[in-house]
Amino acid sequence: MTIFLILAPFGAFTSLMLVTSAAISLFTSAAVGLGVVGLDLVRGRQVKILGAGSTMLFAALGAYVALIDPHLGNSAVKIAVDCGVLAISLGSMLIRYPFSLQYALEAVPAETAAIPGFLRANYVITGAWTASFVLMLAGNLAVTYVPGLPLWTGLAIAFAARNSAIYFTKWYPEHRKLKDRAAAGHPLPETR
Repeated sequence: MTIFLILAPFGAFTSLMLVTSAAISLFTSAAVGLGVVGLDLVRGRQVKILGAGSTMLFAALGAYVALIDPHLGNSAVKIAVDCGVLAISLGSMLIRYPFSLQYALEAVPAETAAIPGFLRANYVITGAWTASFVLMLAGNLAVTYVPGLPLWTGLAIAFAARNSAIYFTKWYPEHRKLKDRAAAGHPLPETR
């Protein structure tokens, strides 16, 4: 459920860009993002870097398209969103607070969060998402600048990159736990 809420503004943006204007897509995505941020606040949770950052990104780009350059092409808008999300992800690591850490701290017990490798694991997970954002950007750039490349190519790249990052986010913590148990000399659980 958490991953759905995290990705809801991006899903709204991608879907709406296929059927409506960039301004409507951006403002609707900002509203969805604001709803997700509001839900966190109502639940007494911390405002997330990715959620707040992407909401501000969608709103700022929507204002730019609506007020300054209403003829900005859909490709340019998609590339701007990709660059913005990539900047949020990289920025979170540069300030030494990978964006995945906020979600992880809400999902694990305090003793798990205190494990020395916990922060490193969140850098790895945020790095995987950063790589996913780079691939999405590359897909949109390819569709924009490679003549004759069909639109579905960019969508397929984005879908594969996003789903790979989701899978990795679910897989890596369990992999890390098993590796840490083995390093500590604890027996690994039997698999059937």
